[in-house]
Amino acid sequence: MKNSEKASLEEIFGPVISSYSRAKAIEDGVLIDVTSMALEAGFKWPAALTHAAWCDCVAWTERDSRCQVHQDETGRLWDVLFMAFHAIRTTTDSGDRLRFSLYRVPKDGHSVEAEEVTLKLMVGPGDVGEPVITIMLPNED
Repeated sequence: MKNSEKASLEEIFGPVISSYSRAKAIEDGVLIDVTSMALEAGFKWPAALTHAAWCDCVAWTERDSRCQVHQDETGRLWDVLFMAFHAIRTTTDSGDRLRFSLYRVPKDGHSVEAEEVTLKLMVGPGDVGEPVITIMLPNED
């Protein structure tokens, strides 16, 4: 954004009251940076999951493996990223949002069978305008 555009927006809307960067959201744990594994899965841009998506589809402990079925976070994250990448490669839609599904065992203390869950992938600008990917639950923005 040019300085003249910024000045005119501030004239219309006033000064920025508050801002929250993607880097700060990652630092705070609101977003979980998964870029290194996403690159392995074929992604070209930085990627993150929201905390809620992480808790629902990735988070898994040894206790969960003892109570439910043996899994680990690395495998669960790979499943999310693989299915997201597959959805990107096979979609015929265009736009900045894409819903995709995968099967995961819910972390509920007793389930051993995988259930289908839908996630949403969004492409947007990062802190300096670069393309970034965020994977979230369908009701998140």
